[in-house]
Amino acid sequence: MRKTVSRHGNSYALVLERSLMELLHITPETPLEVTTDGKSLTITPQVTRRITPNELAAHAMLAEQKYAAVFEALSK
Repeated sequence: MRKTVSRHGNSYALVLERSLMELLHITPETPLEVTTDGKSLTITPQVTRRITPNELAAHAMLAEQKYAAVFEALSK
């Protein structure tokens, strides 16, 4: 996808299409981490959603089931 920057006051802005924002699950309020290696620009959404206790328990149960043998070996 090719993009160009647009004038925005005294600065420039990179406009993101709604479809791209939906794909990345970001909104205008989502904090974005902008990094560079000197040659390219990387923009990463910073997810701030907190996992609920029920979601955490469900993930822990799945991990216990999937890695039962590993956990058993580690506990010895």
